[in-house]
Amino acid sequence: MADEVARIAEVYARRQALPGDRYSLFRSGNLYRVQRLERGLLECLSREGFEDLSERTVLDVGCGTGDRLRLMLRYGVRPEHAVGVDVLDERLAIARSLSPHLRFELIDGRHLPFPDGSFDVVMQETVFSSILDPELQRILADEMRRVLKPGGIVLWYDMRVTDPRNPDLTPLTRERIQTLFPGASLHLRSHTLLPPLSRRLAPLSWTLCRFLEAFPPLRGHYLGAIRPKG
Repeated sequence: MADEVARIAEVYARRQALPGDRYSLFRSGNLYRVQRLERGLLECLSREGFEDLSERTVLDVGCGTGDRLRLMLRYGVRPEHAVGVDVLDERLAIARSLSPHLRFELIDGRHLPFPDGSFDVVMQETVFSSILDPELQRILADEMRRVLKPGGIVLWYDMRVTDPRNPDLTPLTRERIQTLFPGASLHLRSHTLLPPLSRRLAPLSWTLCRFLEAFPPLRGHYLGAIRPKG
């Protein structure tokens, strides 16, 4: 288990060597994906009855540099109610420098150091697809469910399709997600035009991207809410 955590940290560390503008919003493909995702997140929160976030507590598992938590602040979450955890101290250092008013912790997810029922929303973005060990996936899902309040939601965004040439990623089918959260209600929708397409086509036409995204086989992720029992 510790080896898998170390592998994940090493994979993310390697990504730091990618060109600095790899994920820049000045690249049309990235901007298209981020704006589509933000709209999808807002629609999901509204469907689940989470439009008023002023008293909601939020945990971001795999928070990176804190982008998603800062987004939640824009939606109404108060800074004292937001916590982010990650396995890479380098990314957390950036998160703390950008948002010193938020709480960020170096935690790998095998044991989340929070009491049962601490958070209204536990969110994760492409964390599970980065975990190849099914047992570690299960442990993390159990921990996320444990710290969730009754009536709370797991806000889920992860890959349902991955590049078979990339051995560091594994897709998450709906069946696999249901196995990780047994008995939970899955309110998930396929989402996000496949990145190779959006990167190539968005600089030419966002309208074409939207047209292609209308076809479910061309959507690479699941986005939505998971509601555990109880």
